[in-house]
Amino acid sequence: MLHDCIIIGGGIAGTQAAIQLGRYSTHRVLVIDSGYGRSSVCHTYHNILGWPEGVTGEDLRRTGRKQAEALGVEFVQDAVMEAARDGERFVLTTGTGKRFFSHTVLLATGMMDRYPEIPGLRDTLGYSVYICPDCDGYEIVDQKTVLIGSGEHGSGMAVLLSERTPHLTYINHERAPIEERLLEHMRKVGIDYEEQKVAEVRSDDHRDIRSVVLEDGRELEADKGFIAFGGSHVRTELAVQLGVTLEGNRHIKTDSRTKMTDVEGVWAAGDIGLHSELSTIAMGEGTQAAIWIHKKLRKIHKSL
Repeated sequence: MLHDCIIIGGGIAGTQAAIQLGRYSTHRVLVIDSGYGRSSVCHTYHNILGWPEGVTGEDLRRTGRKQAEALGVEFVQDAVMEAARDGERFVLTTGTGKRFFSHTVLLATGMMDRYPEIPGLRDTLGYSVYICPDCDGYEIVDQKTVLIGSGEHGSGMAVLLSERTPHLTYINHERAPIEERLLEHMRKVGIDYEEQKVAEVRSDDHRDIRSVVLEDGRELEADKGFIAFGGSHVRTELAVQLGVTLEGNRHIKTDSRTKMTDVEGVWAAGDIGLHSELSTIAMGEGTQAAIWIHKKLRKIHKSL
């Protein structure tokens, strides 16, 4: 079957785009989703309109999929490994060897944050240990907070977070170098600094962080936590295969009005874009891309 649009990625941006395209009622839309992404890690979105008590990423993915399926959008759980243009259509090949064909493609593959396997960290991640200071900085206001990170990426995050709480400790888990001027700046704004590995993150039955145990055996109490290791994996491999130009940080710069890339027929939305990295922005970009994909498809159908 030749689809009108294939959306690669069923996270926030991809699912929102699917809902918008499904509401036109005239397009054959397929979402190919691996089933896990950055939104799967977040268990407490508190910055989304209508969810003051918070909502999990998995809830948004699940309810969004049901909403899109009710509009006729098809979902397949698989991972796209190869993407290419074949004349006027696109060919996508999955890890299970299936091939799908489409007039247009929306890349919503997102990114994944890098963090080491510290015992106990995953139990708290997305519950009481956070990633994004814009999304979750509010959660640590005046709270005793530990930031576990690496080098200057972590020190930059520490300075940002120090505006939210005066009770902040930055633990340079990977002992990556930090310029002396940056260390002095952290001292001036009242950030405690530790340069050693975290042996364990301890939490309670509700996944609320309670302390971190350092390599030297000391235990630091904490009410909240953040991680900042840098080197996140931006999932733009398929974009490269399609000839899309990447920025130096491997994110994709899209047209600000249409969200189309510099390759005709290929759109991008969400965290693979140039530093959106917010769920609310991903929703907007998904909708925005879908509107312009619809405009493109109307032209294609009229020409057939």
